[in-house]
Amino acid sequence: MENFETFAIRTQTERSQFDEHSTPLYLTSSFIFQDAEDMRASFAEEKAKNLYSRFSNPNVTEFTDKIVRMEGAESGYAFATGMAAIYSTFAALLNAGDHIVSCQSVFGSTHTLFTKYFPKWNIETSYFKAENANNVESYIRPNTKILYLETPTNPAIEVLDLEFFGQIAKKHNLIFIVDNCFATPYLQQPIKYGADIVVHSATKLIDGQGRVLGGVAVGREDLIREIYLFARNTGPAMSPFNAWVLSKSLETLAIRVEKHCENAMKVAEFLENHPNVELVKYPFLKSHPSYEVAKRQMKLGGNIVAFEIKGGIEGGKNFLNTIKMCSLSANLGDTRTIVTHPASTTHSKLSDEEREEVGITAGLVRCSVGLENVEDIIEDLKQALD
Repeated sequence: MENFETFAIRTQTERSQFDEHSTPLYLTSSFIFQDAEDMRASFAEEKAKNLYSRFSNPNVTEFTDKIVRMEGAESGYAFATGMAAIYSTFAALLNAGDHIVSCQSVFGSTHTLFTKYFPKWNIETSYFKAENANNVESYIRPNTKILYLETPTNPAIEVLDLEFFGQIAKKHNLIFIVDNCFATPYLQQPIKYGADIVVHSATKLIDGQGRVLGGVAVGREDLIREIYLFARNTGPAMSPFNAWVLSKSLETLAIRVEKHCENAMKVAEFLENHPNVELVKYPFLKSHPSYEVAKRQMKLGGNIVAFEIKGGIEGGKNFLNTIKMCSLSANLGDTRTIVTHPASTTHSKLSDEEREEVGITAGLVRCSVGLENVEDIIEDLKQALD
């Protein structure tokens, strides 16, 4: 099975004695052993066996195996949330005194990790701006260990050149970590360009229907081993039920993402021609500053459109108050179209300077384009903008 859609559907756990067609739920906290030797060998990792669902579980393994295969990785581990995946990945691989180089435009909680919590353990982060990516080497120090970025970024929809950063990481012997949440492995595989670890919030497009939380990290086997040992001892494991839901979601990932992208492109083109919109950012619009890079490394443009509404923060609030069909929610990647105004909501606790650091302007609106009829999505956006 070489084709994405086929192995997304056909990668399954071994059937039980009941010969079920669809993978059952393994809602068990632990597993039994046949005798003392079986138990000894299992805990010694001389045989592959489920021991305890904080370590591994058949449903979680099935989900993880699919993501590993989709991303072209060697190994992986699944987490309760996307942020659990990001935190555990960094915590497992960093030591006191290490240094991170990161793109400035990152998810708000990731930014908080870098600026509030990691400094407590003497781990520093230096930010480079996406538009100054060619100068990234000037931020690298002797103690730099990790090069980190999202692409497309959240919520500014900046696109960074994975091949360029992969070469920089290799040159300086850095661990290259990419948050691939917005693109999903269907649109982009960062490991092809030199990424060592790829992380996802599976809560978003991987689930695709706003039902469950989840996260996953996949990549080099030696690095995933460290992440697994950290997670095994600290406990951020994904629940078997969530893994079962997410594994079923992956069966329709390709067809869903195709339609999301088709709708998003039409929404972006509409917004670009609306008089109350100052700027639209969507990777596959020719007006996007990194359009050529996006076309080279992404299959399609994704489902997130960012646009600058006239009127700043008040304009953004007014837009939220007049939207009718589209949901106001902190999630994204849902079947339902969701709009957020980060400056007055998710990033309101940041100072103006901090918001500017992560690419959030006063009038920025993020639209997660769903699977409704695109004419209905555009009609709702139009009446709110008008």
